[in-house]
Amino acid sequence: MAPARVRGSRTGRPIMVLLDLLGRRWTLRIVWELRDAALGFRELQARCDGMSPSVLNQRLGELERTRLVARDDTGAWALTPLGRELLRRFLPVIEWAEAWARARP
Repeated sequence: MAPARVRGSRTGRPIMVLLDLLGRRWTLRIVWELRDAALGFRELQARCDGMSPSVLNQRLGELERTRLVARDDTGAWALTPLGRELLRRFLPVIEWAEAWARARP
């Protein structure tokens, strides 16, 4: 199945779809906050500096449709195996950012 087309992309190339999704405000923050454990909506909202409920709902819906997050048995939001794989792929960037932060004056 071909990826859905996204704004700014006529081709629907997977990398463009991913960059469009991850480039939306708050999306990476949500993935980051779910890195260690499933969170309920209100706790996730609080960890995301109180982003508006409507934006959080929208981003969670986008992440759910792309199979990066899902609700667990308790109704909390969690990364799926696909979402965990995405986060794992970001580990080199996370390590670089931590080294960069230590090296800044």
